[in-house]
Amino acid sequence: MSQVKQVGLLAAGCQPWNKDVCAASGDRFAYCATLAIYVYQRDHRFNEFKLRAIMSEHKKTITAISWCPHNQDVFASASADNLLIVWNVAEQKVVTKLDNTKGIPATLSWCWNSGDAVAFVSQRGPLYIWTISGPDSGVAVHKEAHSFLSDISLFRWHPKKKGKVVFGHTDGSLSVFQPGSKSQKHVLRPESLEGTDEEDPVSALEWDPLSTDYLLVANLHNGIRLVDSESLSCITTFSFPSAAASVQCLAWVPSAPGMFITGDSQVGVLRVWNVSRTTPIENFKLKKTGFHTLHVLNSPPEKKSFSTQSPTKNHHTSSTSEAVPPPTLSQNQAFSLPPGHAVCCFMDGGVGLYDMGAKKWDFLRDLGHVETIFDCKFKPDDPNLLATASFDGTVKVWDINTLTAVYTTPGNEGVIYSLSWAPGDLNCIACATSRNGALIWDLKKGKLITKFEEHGKNGIFCIAWSHKDAKRIATCSADGYCLIHTVDGRILHKYKHPAAVFGCDWSQNNKDMIATGCEDKNVRVYYLATSSDQPLKVFTGHTAKVFHVRWSPLREGILCSGSDDGTVRIWDYTQDACINVLSGHTAPVRGLMWNTEIPYLLISGSWDYTIRVWDTRDGTCLDTVYDHGADVYGLTCHPSRPFTMASCSRDSTVRLWSLTPLIAPLQIKILVDRSWDEIIGNSDRAMAPGAPPLLCGKVSRDIKQELDKLTNDVRVKKLRWFSECFSPPGGSKNLWDLVAIIKGQDDSLLPQNYCKGIMHMKHLVRFKTSEAQELTIVKMSKFGGGIGAPSKEERLKEAAKIHLGLGQIQRHCELMVELGEWDKALSVAPGVSMKYWKKLMQRRADQLIQEENDDVIPYCIATGDVKKLVSFFTSRGQLKDALLVAQAACEGNIQVPHTSFTNNSPTADGNNMDNYNGLLHKVSKELAAWYFQDGRAVLAACCHLAVDNIELAMANLIRGNELELALCVGTVLGEAASQATHYILELLARKYMTATACFPSVGYRYLILYCIFLFRDLAAHLLNVIPDNELLLIKLCAFYPGNSAEINDLHERCNLPSLEECLELAETAHNDGEIFQAVKYYLLSPEPQKALPIGIQFVKEQISSSDWTLDSVYPILDLLSYIRTDRLLLHKCSDNCNELLIFCGYIGALLATRRQYSSIVPALYEYTSQLLKRREVSVPLKIEQLSVELDAWRSCTQSLNKSLDEVSYTPPSEAQKQVYKILLNRIKEEPLIGMTGPDYVTGSNLPSHSDVYISCLTGSRIQGPVFFLEDGKSAISLNDALMWAKVNPFSPLGTGIRLNPF
Repeated sequence: MSQVKQVGLLAAGCQPWNKDVCAASGDRFAYCATLAIYVYQRDHRFNEFKLRAIMSEHKKTITAISWCPHNQDVFASASADNLLIVWNVAEQKVVTKLDNTKGIPATLSWCWNSGDAVAFVSQRGPLYIWTISGPDSGVAVHKEAHSFLSDISLFRWHPKKKGKVVFGHTDGSLSVFQPGSKSQKHVLRPESLEGTDEEDPVSALEWDPLSTDYLLVANLHNGIRLVDSESLSCITTFSFPSAAASVQCLAWVPSAPGMFITGDSQVGVLRVWNVSRTTPIENFKLKKTGFHTLHVLNSPPEKKSFSTQSPTKNHHTSSTSEAVPPPTLSQNQAFSLPPGHAVCCFMDGGVGLYDMGAKKWDFLRDLGHVETIFDCKFKPDDPNLLATASFDGTVKVWDINTLTAVYTTPGNEGVIYSLSWAPGDLNCIACATSRNGALIWDLKKGKLITKFEEHGKNGIFCIAWSHKDAKRIATCSADGYCLIHTVDGRILHKYKHPAAVFGCDWSQNNKDMIATGCEDKNVRVYYLATSSDQPLKVFTGHTAKVFHVRWSPLREGILCSGSDDGTVRIWDYTQDACINVLSGHTAPVRGLMWNTEIPYLLISGSWDYTIRVWDTRDGTCLDTVYDHGADVYGLTCHPSRPFTMASCSRDSTVRLWSLTPLIAPLQIKILVDRSWDEIIGNSDRAMAPGAPPLLCGKVSRDIKQELDKLTNDVRVKKLRWFSECFSPPGGSKNLWDLVAIIKGQDDSLLPQNYCKGIMHMKHLVRFKTSEAQELTIVKMSKFGGGIGAPSKEERLKEAAKIHLGLGQIQRHCELMVELGEWDKALSVAPGVSMKYWKKLMQRRADQLIQEENDDVIPYCIATGDVKKLVSFFTSRGQLKDALLVAQAACEGNIQVPHTSFTNNSPTADGNNMDNYNGLLHKVSKELAAWYFQDGRAVLAACCHLAVDNIELAMANLIRGNELELALCVGTVLGEAASQATHYILELLARKYMTATACFPSVGYRYLILYCIFLFRDLAAHLLNVIPDNELLLIKLCAFYPGNSAEINDLHERCNLPSLEECLELAETAHNDGEIFQAVKYYLLSPEPQKALPIGIQFVKEQISSSDWTLDSVYPILDLLSYIRTDRLLLHKCSDNCNELLIFCGYIGALLATRRQYSSIVPALYEYTSQLLKRREVSVPLKIEQLSVELDAWRSCTQSLNKSLDEVSYTPPSEAQKQVYKILLNRIKEEPLIGMTGPDYVTGSNLPSHSDVYISCLTGSRIQGPVFFLEDGKSAISLNDALMWAKVNPFSPLGTGIRLNPF
């Protein structure tokens, strides 16, 4: 299993160069960065779009993509290396390729009249038709579409008229071809261009979906026209509010006939139009930067259904009863806004999905880099801020907790190769550019404060701000110089090299020492305290240019260098020698990073697309990461979070990684309170061959010093501080804040940024009130007009006036409602009665909910209709808003207006509070579920802790496989978390049973001994933490791999009998018919295999009876599964072994059914059936029985999840219902609270560029982390492996080897 876990991803933005770089189909949309295609898909449960795949096969800039109109799983892409690729999105693989396209395809499109043909064109043609399959497969030239007089901007096939196609040209003209008609080349230029040589490119082109001949055309400067392609005439020319506006893109709105939208090129204004009007209906200013491209989803996201207490009648008669309110229309009084969802791509790389009807973003990925990211660095005084430098000319600063950009430079300084933060809290960034020298940006002021131009127009490849002396900055350039500057620009030293200098790094132990990497293959070390311009040392050995160099932060005099020869070399300055060569990369090495706590850990990134983790003591590669889709350039970590790494790449992404699995044994040592000598040490001890990992950095020493000062809560602080140090961003600090609150910490000790995370419910309203007070001076406004009222009938107005004069207030109100004057009606409604006013308020709320209008909020608040408002927020995915309303109601801030005196009773108030509390917990569960399925188990646990639900919080951590963190939290929470803590300890004991999973860098002989010590630690810890722990200790001791003396010693520590005494107790229990005791003591004896026939015979007898249950069989089977593997696989035990594997498979299937592990239930049944087929055994299980149970499970569980309108759904038969009922009675309910539902580890949603692996359990492509089985080839998803191991400890391959994915 991988020792480096991907825990975060900053996706690239959409490239702003080529036109057709955005496409949509069904519930997916895709956009192109420079080298990769990002595919987003709607999550139906939470009705939101998530990044599902990054398709990366192109080696040069992608020029266009097109979705197949006949198959939603297939799209095509083209790139500047003359390559076309057809992709299958569902399987995330290449279907076929066409290289050598005879020119760079500028744009491409599927042929609407053919399911397997793609057309593409470059510059002035011709148009090529690539037939992918069938007897006519190959590339053909369109008979007429060639020899154009102007370059082609884009082209569009007609979606209905077979073979009809239109081309837009850079000179502003169109060319139209259709079978059976005369071709029309270079027609319909804008009138203002006729007779001139001026160019006004066609920027957008779309056929009218309701016509065979009408076409919308946008020219960049001459605006939009609706033209008739048959008569070659302009039907309508559309007018813009401003002469400065220019159209970059347009799209029809399928759900609103005659409607289309446009995006401006200069400013991000989205305009809504109708073909019957020459001016826009609505204008929305979405961003400051201009649009690049637009696409409207054909099937907009579904809205969640929710119940409202609407009237039973649909129609009412005016005045005499309830009036029918008019529909809400726009200010144009003639058009309602289309219910469309527009995929918007902007010139700054931003990508979003905009709901035009609701006027809000459903999704916005803002400010992503659109080109290679060359460097990344954490801010010295803030581990949550990461800066990136890119080929796109910008430096961006990201909050890695929210994965959003908080700052960006303007982007007009050319390529930026390198960046370096100023030391401490100076809030400045120095960056190196390709042609404009070096720059220093002041982030607070948002401006450039210094520019270094001494290198002239030569590219600066590296810049390094000294963190020992904040006045000095080093730059290296193609001119062969490494210059040392002062911050104000004065040159201190000039070090001349024989060739270009690519990298430099300041020593972290000597402020006057700097190392450089040069094109001449050498590494040099300079000493600034002398006036000499010659190096103190020159290290030779690389066989190609040296790029980056890095000094070790923990070992004085040690530095590493990465080279184009594919190696990393470790140099010892004190010995003047190369002490190790790390070989494994197959391309030039770029990224280099020493770990700041473990002195031998080094990470490198390469043009071979991989990241490698090295043990520099012996040169072992501990892990190789394949997730990036292109060259890896930058690697960085923050000293206060030393096991979280960021990487950047030519694939335009930034990825976050957790290195914590590499030091997992250290976490256990901290947890069980081993001595400091086993946790913190010096570099010499840690560098000893085969030594266990030791923390040697500043952060661990600082933690120890702070702990030494404490007198109270030392253990709690120790667990918390180390946990925060080890954990990646994503909520661990938030989690510990909530644990402290639950344990009674005073509110005055809450950290300053507490209110930015998930707050405990008792604080939520208070902090939000404070936030509201701070915002009172802020006035929000929207661009464009709001929602206006419909036209009014004068006589109805007059009638209403008369009714009011006569005192007939209710009739007046109903007429006002009919006229849409709700506010006037509501203002006088209390004159009828409070009951009538409340009813009118509820009617208004119902109408606004149907319209999905945010104006519903005050109506629900005023009437105290908390349930309706929570339901409204939940249906829109605004779970945090729902949570706030529910908590406010629980605190009594939202009251139900009393319509009569009889309702004002304590009982009614008490019932309301109970309802509100139930609502609060329901919404917190929904929010937790949203975080959990997004791969953020820690934040899901925070949601549960916020409402004091400790059991569900612990369950989420377990299901997210955050076991060490969960154990720390459970230890602090004590009795309230004891059941979950017991289970976690059992899983951790299993984790460390398999020695090779502990720490791959430790030598094998030491490894066995090391794990034995870990076992002892765990066993001793169990005695102190968990009551009634005997059974867990028995399992631990049964699997213990030591010799007799060591096993007896462990037995003694665990208060268990010796080996020989256990054998005697087992024989006595067996003779007395005490099966469980006999199995237990045989497992602890020198002959554990004797437990197998006794236990298996008991299981056979149980299953043979008609009334057996899972709970009657599982305890024995679970205990038997802890027999040592070497004894289980003895030849004389083969029959018993086979029977044990079969029973574990079958009982595992039932356990998986109970825990709702839907993805592995079929695999467990199939596994059991295959073992029954292939092995001669005598067990009371039949293959036919297993098949009947599986079919019943499938049919009955599908009936719970399928909607009635699904054609493929077949309801279960009565026989299947009966079989499923028997199954449910047999398996009972899951005793561990919150453990039902699939496991979902961090990173499960994050797409990877690594090889596509097919699960041997499901036959489907694995999404997220992969787990390899013992043959080294068979793969399953890590989530499935975790679930399998929890219900069946043995491998799916049927070998009897234990599965250890923990």
